[in-house]
This record gives sequence, C-alpha cells and structure tokens, in this order.
Amino acid sequence: MEDPHSHRPPRTIRIFGRRYAMPRSRILRIAIGALLIVFGILGFLPVLGFWMVPLGLFVISHEFAMARRYRRRTVVWWERRRKGRQPPRCPGKDDGDVA
Repeated sequence: MEDPHSHRPPRTIRIFGRRYAMPRSRILRIAIGALLIVFGILGFLPVLGFWMVPLGLFVISHEFAMARRYRRRTVVWWERRRKGRQPPRCPGKDDGDVA
C-alpha cells in the first residue's frame, strides 16, 4: 500500500516574497516552530536572537487554525496600512486626460 502523503508537494512558507520548503511531517514543523520560539526567548545570548520568536510563531501559524486566523488578520492589516502610505497620484497623470 502506498503512503497517501508521498504524492503531495512539500509544504512551503513565504517570507518577504521568498519560498522556503518545510518538512512534510507536521510534528517536525511544530517542533521547529516551538524551538524557534524557545530559543528566541533566549535572544540575549550570542548567536540566538529575538528575531526567532516571530519566525517561530509564523511557522506554527501554518499548523493551527486559531494562529492561522491571527496571521491572516495581521497580513490584511499590514497590506491595508502599506497601501495607505503610498504616495498620492498626481492628478491628470495617466487618468485618460488628453491635453
């Protein structure tokens, strides 16, 4: 009997437009996220950093529905905020007016 998971493509996550492959095992993905959070709390030590905490939360958010909802809300909020900061368009430019 074949493993039903063998035909699935590897799970990937996107961070700043780049894709990173994650392990196929859900338990391993959860462990990676948890370790990133735990070691991120020790960010005052050399080599480790506080940057690991949000990365760990991001990895875990792909596994749990509640965390996934918060991640999605954050992404929507960030995109709306970013669009609000775009410079205003110049009136009369590229809006079909012929001078």
